[in-house]
Amino acid sequence: MSRKRSLVLAVMILIAGLIGAPSPAHAAGTLPCDIYASNGTACVAAHSTTRALFGAYSGRLYQVTRASDGAAHDVGTLAAGGYADAGAQDAFCNGSTCRITKIYDQTSRHNDLSVAPDGGAGSGDRGAGAGVIAVTAGGHKVYGIWGTPGVGYRYTGVASGVAVNGQPEGVYMVASGTHVGSDCCFDYGNAESTPYDTGNGHMDAVSIATTCYFAPCQGSGPWIEADLENGMFQGGNGSNPNPGNNSAFVTAVLKNNGQTTYALKGGNSQSGGLTTWYNGSLPTDKPGYKPMHQEGGIILAIGGDNSNRNRGTWFEGAMTYGYPTDAAENAVQANVVSVGYAGRTDVPNGPQGTVTGPGGKCVDVAADDTGKNGAAVQLWDCQVYAEDQHLTHFADSSLRTLNRCLDATGNGTANGTLIQLWDCNGGGAQKWVQQADGSLRNPQSGRCLDSPNGNTGNGTRLQLWDCNGAAAQKFAVNAGGPAGTPGGKCVDVGGDDNGGNGTAVQIWDCQSYAVDQHWFHQSNGALRTLGRCLDIIGNGTANGTQVELWDCNGVGGQVWQQQADGSLRNPQSGRCLDAPSGATANGTRLQIWDCNGSAAQKFPLI
Repeated sequence: MSRKRSLVLAVMILIAGLIGAPSPAHAAGTLPCDIYASNGTACVAAHSTTRALFGAYSGRLYQVTRASDGAAHDVGTLAAGGYADAGAQDAFCNGSTCRITKIYDQTSRHNDLSVAPDGGAGSGDRGAGAGVIAVTAGGHKVYGIWGTPGVGYRYTGVASGVAVNGQPEGVYMVASGTHVGSDCCFDYGNAESTPYDTGNGHMDAVSIATTCYFAPCQGSGPWIEADLENGMFQGGNGSNPNPGNNSAFVTAVLKNNGQTTYALKGGNSQSGGLTTWYNGSLPTDKPGYKPMHQEGGIILAIGGDNSNRNRGTWFEGAMTYGYPTDAAENAVQANVVSVGYAGRTDVPNGPQGTVTGPGGKCVDVAADDTGKNGAAVQLWDCQVYAEDQHLTHFADSSLRTLNRCLDATGNGTANGTLIQLWDCNGGGAQKWVQQADGSLRNPQSGRCLDSPNGNTGNGTRLQLWDCNGAAAQKFAVNAGGPAGTPGGKCVDVGGDDNGGNGTAVQIWDCQSYAVDQHWFHQSNGALRTLGRCLDIIGNGTANGTQVELWDCNGVGGQVWQQQADGSLRNPQSGRCLDAPSGATANGTRLQIWDCNGSAAQKFPLI
């Protein structure tokens, strides 16, 4: 449910009850697994974090687990055959962070995917951050799986109905063509029943990567490949003239009759049809592939032996028993296109953002997104895809990434205390407040985040040091942070993260997932969110003039100076941001008023 329109929606629901229930987003019988079944190749596994894959499905899609207390919540569909209820996830995870810990099978076979265990080529995995990658599908906000090294899911054992020992099958997935890597492996499909490499032909999973396993490869990919174990095949015996699919959303298709033939197809999930990259013989220059020896396990975002070093973004997929027809695959692609997937898939896009420090480097967690307790916090070259470089500033003044907090080691307060990542606990060692000079101050110690001697080299370990205004202490929280309001609420933009010119700026309950509650205080005094600035309507200066969101243009009505008493003063008018009559109700429209030091004018920037 939209967080700012509960009363309106209540009325709409009542009206709907009077005139008849709304129809689902798609008519029953038109979704991917309905299409496969009508063509004689029923789905034996169907997974998605974004939508139902059967027209009649109205059950659980995935499970999220909250970091603060370990509680779990199942996210379902908004309606039968509809889209994921991302609002339910947001409400459950608000004020904390969550991981996606299970992806439910939508067939009746219960081939659910859980976080993968240790394997022959990788230690035990973790669930993807639940709020890292948000896109829209069918006009609804939905979340995907943001895969980084160490993220992976598996059905361990022989999944019900899944092809084994040379039986025919098909698989498709919708994934990103822009968030990809060259290591092993970002797969979805049939794998070993245990997380170990048991030989050629014991896997049959579709993959998207820039892995050129069998040279030569055309261009730089990413390519849709078949992971048949001990080889990422683009066709035939490995290589194939395949220029790849690099759209934001890619439909990747693999089918295998298990005895003689396999085929690979790809397409843009937002438009057009599928291209057949290969359709021919199974590999013959190595033993074990003709016929196949599938074991019937299922994997997502990893390889069959738990090779978990690659990255990618994933939204939906299904596996069939039987060799799908071209007509079925074309119809599935048409349905995927009809969803209207939209958004960037190559960068974490929630309220998180980079924190840039000395030398233009980014605050980074050592060990490539693994994020264990005690991991060093350091400077490193900025990487758009690095989850551990995207931090969220919470209303409790914590900076969080990978479900943990930036923390002063040992609860220390002395100069030189090193910074690490640690479980969020609300302690003083985990509080970081943006200062007007661009530093991040830890109130418990009274010291600032600091790069020793102003070093800017990759791997420079960050520390606490006396606040001194030096370049070594300039850390821009590019995603901003909440601005507190009277009543312990947050400065918010109306319209749920839409942010068009003229949108009201108001008071609302703090929501850690809300991009429009994270404000970045620019060096020119502007406060920015959603790409626009906090603005006084008409560049006005009179008492009672309301504020709004507007294109940043450098006018005086967009300059805000944090005062020692916690107020935000606009120098042009000489007045302060104000909640009329000290009101604290959700939706209270903010204005400017004579600065008076009252509680109605306390808007501390976190």
